[in-house]
Amino acid sequence: MGRWVFDMSETKPSKKGAAALLGPLNAPPADGAVSASESVLRPPTFGDFTGQAKTVERLRVMVGAARARGEALNHVLLSGPPGLGKTTLAFILGHEMGRKVRVTSGPVIEKAGDLAGLLTNLAEGDILFIDEIHRLAKTVEEYLYSAMEDFRIDILIDQGPNARSVRLTIPKFTLVGATTRTGLLTAPLRSRFTLQSRLDYYSREDLVKIVRRSGKLLKVDLAEDGAQVLATRARGTPRIVNNLLHFVRDYAQQRATGKVTGPVAEAALELLEIDKAGLDEMDKRILRVMAHNHRGGPVGVNTIAVAVGEEEHTLEEVHEPFLIQEGYLARTPQGRVLTAKGWQAAGLPPPTGVVSAQSELL
Repeated sequence: MGRWVFDMSETKPSKKGAAALLGPLNAPPADGAVSASESVLRPPTFGDFTGQAKTVERLRVMVGAARARGEALNHVLLSGPPGLGKTTLAFILGHEMGRKVRVTSGPVIEKAGDLAGLLTNLAEGDILFIDEIHRLAKTVEEYLYSAMEDFRIDILIDQGPNARSVRLTIPKFTLVGATTRTGLLTAPLRSRFTLQSRLDYYSREDLVKIVRRSGKLLKVDLAEDGAQVLATRARGTPRIVNNLLHFVRDYAQQRATGKVTGPVAEAALELLEIDKAGLDEMDKRILRVMAHNHRGGPVGVNTIAVAVGEEEHTLEEVHEPFLIQEGYLARTPQGRVLTAKGWQAAGLPPPTGVVSAQSELL
């Protein structure tokens, strides 16, 4: 562990990952996950950040102590569903520490040389943010261990009788990892993060504050009842509420007077097929497939994915967390099953015999 066979091909980032590995500092991820408009709406400091009070307080403590000692911040792992602010918090850490942030993601670091290029180009105290860190190649991940603990990497130059080992010291940096699936991280990597904090879905009150702030930044004439409608249907996710705000703004300009009121917001969201509970077209399709085709389950997620024409991991990471948290479906050892609330959302009464069978599973 911690040794590389060093050749020229290994040190060059692949064309696929070059943009993300060598992109500008303090820029959104190059994989396209973050739009330019979302970058504009990012809160730059802890004081501007709404929600996630426990995580923010922990990070404030770490930042204050690191600045007082004049040291690099300890490594941080942020987990939780997409769109809750993991990337935003990484940039806030960079701002609060007065350091630069280099952004990449797990899938684009294909070889050990890609990682070496990133680490050796960091300055003292800089932050390396790796999104979807659970998707790092295992062979690459092993070389990250000594970098995180000892701030060094061991390189084996050449092969055979001429092989020799060279140890490179890298600047003391901070690794901020983000993942939507903590369970896929290996124990050795997870244990090397000083702070591991999970981000939860936001309350409606917090989303109202977020959409108000976004409305001011985008110069949207947003009424209070319009903000309430958007927050109610945003599935507890800031990214979603901001995306909805963009569409509702366009709708208000084209189909109304330009002001986003409650009725205007509701009409716009009906056009998007997002109901009052925040369920979108794909959510309803999942529930209907389970009800019509499988009598409410239990049914495997791969079967559901094929039936609705969506990727399995998209269902698990985007749709299932909300549906489970809101009580529309449940996971069992045998598969997914609809709850009574799920049957209602699918527009069908639950069959008597199926309900009793599912109750035993739950």
